[in-house]
Amino acid sequence: MFAPFAAYGKSKNKAIYDERRLLEQNRKMQQANNAPEDFPSFIREGFEVKVVTPENYTKSNSGLIYRDIEVGTGDCPKDGQQVVFHYTGYNESGRRIDSTYLQGAPAKIRLGNKSLVPGFEEGIREMKPGGKRRIIIPPELGPPVGPSTFFSAKQFEVFDVELLRVQDCQRRTIGFYSDVVCT
Repeated sequence: MFAPFAAYGKSKNKAIYDERRLLEQNRKMQQANNAPEDFPSFIREGFEVKVVTPENYTKSNSGLIYRDIEVGTGDCPKDGQQVVFHYTGYNESGRRIDSTYLQGAPAKIRLGNKSLVPGFEEGIREMKPGGKRRIIIPPELGPPVGPSTFFSAKQFEVFDVELLRVQDCQRRTIGFYSDVVCT
């Protein structure tokens, strides 16, 4: 059973919100958005958010929440290596916000150079090639926010990730030209 939690309005009178009602509203939005099966629920009251997941999810010390759908094989990626992966990203209401599957090509990025959303990098860093994982990224581990992004500063994000492969990278220099090649 869910316990109610309180919020304070402009009149500073204590208002009680029914968590069950808020949870049901979130689930109805997710159903309307065709959210995937076993999608986490979010009970939101203002900027306070409670994430509701089945027991098979893990919460890291940083606040990242994840569940392995399928565990891969081999070694986890390390700094400097390139990860090749597919993902589908969702907002709290289960609306799809991005997908490499729809773009027609997997994403490729090198780990350890701060070019990936911190929570996403943390979530993919402990995966093995062939693995599939659902990652719930709290706002403090999310992307930069502002007018040029479509992310909210207080929004959780959910990503279904499939790690296809990990590649070693080396810097090569030809004359005055230098780049990194990953194989």
